[in-house]
Amino acid sequence: MHPIHNLTDLDQTLSQPTTATLHTLQHLDGDLIVLGASGKMGPTLARMLRRTLDELGHTSRRVIAVARFSSPSTLADFQQHGIETIRCDLLDPTAVAALPSVPNVLFLAGQKFGTSDAPETTWAMNTLVPAYVAQRFSQSRTVVFSTGCVYPLVPADGPGASEDTPLTPPGEYANSCVGRERLFGHFARTARTPLLFFRLCYAIDLRYGVLLDIAQKVQAGEPVDVSMGYVNVIWQGDACARAIQSLAHTQSPPLALNVTGLEKLSVRTLAERFGRAVGREARITGTEGPTAWIWDASRSYDLFGPPAVSIDEMIEATAHWLQRGGTTIGKPTHFEVHDGRF
Repeated sequence: MHPIHNLTDLDQTLSQPTTATLHTLQHLDGDLIVLGASGKMGPTLARMLRRTLDELGHTSRRVIAVARFSSPSTLADFQQHGIETIRCDLLDPTAVAALPSVPNVLFLAGQKFGTSDAPETTWAMNTLVPAYVAQRFSQSRTVVFSTGCVYPLVPADGPGASEDTPLTPPGEYANSCVGRERLFGHFARTARTPLLFFRLCYAIDLRYGVLLDIAQKVQAGEPVDVSMGYVNVIWQGDACARAIQSLAHTQSPPLALNVTGLEKLSVRTLAERFGRAVGREARITGTEGPTAWIWDASRSYDLFGPPAVSIDEMIEATAHWLQRGGTTIGKPTHFEVHDGRF
């Protein structure tokens, strides 16, 4: 990974096309649409798509970003990178029905935080929107961003949940995510839509993520709770590259993929490493529990190989970003939560 000193460096690094994204889009025809594009990962994904097509010389192929775009600056940022934008409330079925037909769909819309206070909104976003989108794009190959939280917590001393683990998670948020997959799966079966469930588990962008959560606590002298003793992470650029590659692996019935790093990381060890990096002793609270939300990503490694960015590089970049006072978005992951209440 090249040194990252500012937001421009970070965005350039995250959205860098890879040999695999170039190969995938070279062999897939048509335009691409990113639904729910204004969240944490959407800008990186849309920009990687645009840069990959441009590098291939496919400048006439469209990348369309769809979101509410409540921030004019966010809208302008997409447009200045050559990405078309459509303002759309995905909870409005009429607006969804009016979206342009494209053969390649990446679905990122959803809600997590605020579920405890407004569970009905989370269920609407995570089940009604998928129903509208699945009907509108029933003939398009579709990668549906899901989450590793669709699984229950599993033994911390094991390999993690695999794609064959039953979907019996705790909490309303996680169960609404199961609902999202079930709704897409229903329409995929009835319309034979080629589909892939992209079960992403803790993407890392220096502005947010599990590593930043831990590093910030250590730097501030706050205790790090290790009761959720282990995590998996993946660099956001690698996750976006895998999402683009996943378009070539959609199928009916849908394929599910756990997308994260294979390494099971000790939260205690991560805190101690960040302590050394920022020059203060990590304060630890709690004891590692017998279960954790961890995942076995072997299937995605078999398809895509290992990610380009290692855990050591992510830790070093996160510590460097924090020490330089880099921008953060103030959205902790709450990876410590055991009961699924967000």
